[in-house]
Amino acid sequence: MRRPVILTMLLLTVAGAVGGWYLLDAKTPAVAVAPVTTGPVVQAVYANGIVEPVTWARVEPLQAARIVEIAVREGQVVERGALLARLDPVEHMADLRRIEANQRFLEAEVDRQRRLAKQGIAATQALERAESELAQVRAQAEAERLRLETFVLRAPIPGVVLRRDGELGEIARPGEPMFWVGQPAPLWAVVDVDEEDIPLVDQGQRALIKADAFPGQALTGTVAEITPKGDPVNKSYRVRLSLPQDTPVRIGMTVEANIIVREEAKALLVPDTAIVSGGEGAYVFVVRDGVATARPVDVGVVGELAEIRNGLEEGEAVIVNPPAALADGARVRAGS
Repeated sequence: MRRPVILTMLLLTVAGAVGGWYLLDAKTPAVAVAPVTTGPVVQAVYANGIVEPVTWARVEPLQAARIVEIAVREGQVVERGALLARLDPVEHMADLRRIEANQRFLEAEVDRQRRLAKQGIAATQALERAESELAQVRAQAEAERLRLETFVLRAPIPGVVLRRDGELGEIARPGEPMFWVGQPAPLWAVVDVDEEDIPLVDQGQRALIKADAFPGQALTGTVAEITPKGDPVNKSYRVRLSLPQDTPVRIGMTVEANIIVREEAKALLVPDTAIVSGGEGAYVFVVRDGVATARPVDVGVVGELAEIRNGLEEGEAVIVNPPAALADGARVRAGS
């Protein structure tokens, strides 16, 4: 009769011990874990801008005047110096006529003073004065003729009329371009890069380009030029990205660019939610044998996955979304 009693007691003891284990496990916080993996990572600098021809020029008037002739159409090939348009110089023509009339009068006066000087009737000072006044008027006439030339707009370079603004009878004004003349190819994207990122950008780097006109289409470019002087107001630097000959983008389109500054084929990666920012830098919680250990890490590129440059090894388990109260050395169990 004693053996059943002993067995019953042993069973109760085992049951009590198992019950204690479950109680201890329930007090241990459950955390989600993810392994440290490897994969490719790309670090890029974002920029945006517009597409422009490599060779082009804007043509705008130097004087405000009415448009009286337009000599070219958009898309027309022109040589350097070709007539583009004429503006009405009516007021300056009147000034030139007045100056030329004064010039003719002074020329006649100089001739008269020379005859008198030869005859000994007039002093040489009078002749010199008349010659000086004539020289001044001739200079005024030449300056006015040059000013009249500014009412004639000509192509500053050979190329194609890329765009024309203004119609007959309208008033053209300084600062408002009437023509864009240049070569339709090659093209480049002129983008603005934040001054904090410009130290990472260098000539020859590849760029991935996005244009709204071509959604989903992979466009590329190459860093060709970096403007030495930045814009202190916008805190940015101008960067020109050369585009391939077969690029579908057009002059004037807006684009976004990601300039590739670093590529790693096999980088250590963890979910970005595993990264905790502390006062002395970033760290993650590594789980080993049920214990969470805070591990300082050097974080690189961050997206849905974060690149870890130093501090972890492939295959280690890290806690995703660690609880705010989780302490270094705390016991944890894998859960959801």
